[in-house]
Amino acid sequence: MNIFSLGGPGLSDQEFRQAQGPATCSRKGCRAGAEWQLLWNNPRIHTPERRKVWLSCGEHREWLEDYLQTRGLWKETVPFVAHQDPANEAG
Repeated sequence: MNIFSLGGPGLSDQEFRQAQGPATCSRKGCRAGAEWQLLWNNPRIHTPERRKVWLSCGEHREWLEDYLQTRGLWKETVPFVAHQDPANEAG
């Protein structure tokens, strides 16, 4: 697979997300279901309104928030709802 075949022609956004499987925690090695969206932004390379998203399980929320806060990247944490778009892109 390459970046040009992701989603493919004719797939809706919802079909593409379903093909990717259930949303899981962004912590390395964790496969638990996502419960939280950690919204962040790197001000050196992103416009102020842009939000990147990491998903988190309940166990890793604090660790991921601390990681982003220490680097000055964290903006907000909000509950993850499976049927909603987690901002437009996971980063």
